[in-house]
Amino acid sequence: MTSNQSDVTEQTGTATVHPLQEFADGVAAAVGGVAEIHFGTVKVRVPAEWWVETHRIAKEELGFVFFSFLSAIEWANDVAVGFPLSEPVEERIEVISTVGDLAEGRRVTFSTDIDRENPTIASIVGVYAGANWHEREAHEMFGITFEGHPNLINLYLPTGFVGHPLRKSFPLLSREVKPWPGDVDVEGMPGDSGAADEPSTENPEA
Repeated sequence: MTSNQSDVTEQTGTATVHPLQEFADGVAAAVGGVAEIHFGTVKVRVPAEWWVETHRIAKEELGFVFFSFLSAIEWANDVAVGFPLSEPVEERIEVISTVGDLAEGRRVTFSTDIDRENPTIASIVGVYAGANWHEREAHEMFGITFEGHPNLINLYLPTGFVGHPLRKSFPLLSREVKPWPGDVDVEGMPGDSGAADEPSTENPEA
C-alpha cells in the first residue's frame, strides 16, 4: 500500500493504519490485485488479462453494482505541446475504472496497464452495460481497442477524424504559440499627431 500525507491515519499500537486499509486489502485479495490508497481513494491495480474477471468479481461477489466511469491516462516521455517532463516515466497507457456500492457508500478504482503502441484490452460492457459510451470515448480519444465492444465507433469526433486528442503526441494547435490575429496596426484619429496627449492642468470651467 502507498498513501499520502493528506490521508487520515489511525494509530494502532505501534503501527499507523489507514482507516480504508482493511477495505482496500479485502478488494485486492478478492480480485488478485495490489491495493493503493491516494487521497482517500482506494485504487487496485490488476493485470490486463484479469480486467473483465476483476469487474465481474467486483459486481457479482463484492456488491459494486454501480458503474461510475472509465477513462485512461497516457504515460509518455515525448509531449507534443507543453512543458517537458521533469523525469522520465515508464511509457504505457493506464486504463482506469471506478465502481461503487451504493448501499454501503463505498467505491473502488481499478487500474491496469496496456501497451502504448498497440493499446488493446477486453471490453467490460458485458459486465457493466454503462461502460459502453465510456469505452467509445476512450477509443476515440486515446486510440484504445476494446475487444468485444458491440459498437466501437466515435462518440464525439466526426467520421474520418485523424488522431486521438488526449494522447500526449497529439498537437493541440490552439495551444501552440502563434501571432494573435487581432494584433494589427490601427489608424490614428483625425488630428492625432501620434504622440500621447499631455494631461491638461487648465480648469475646464474657466
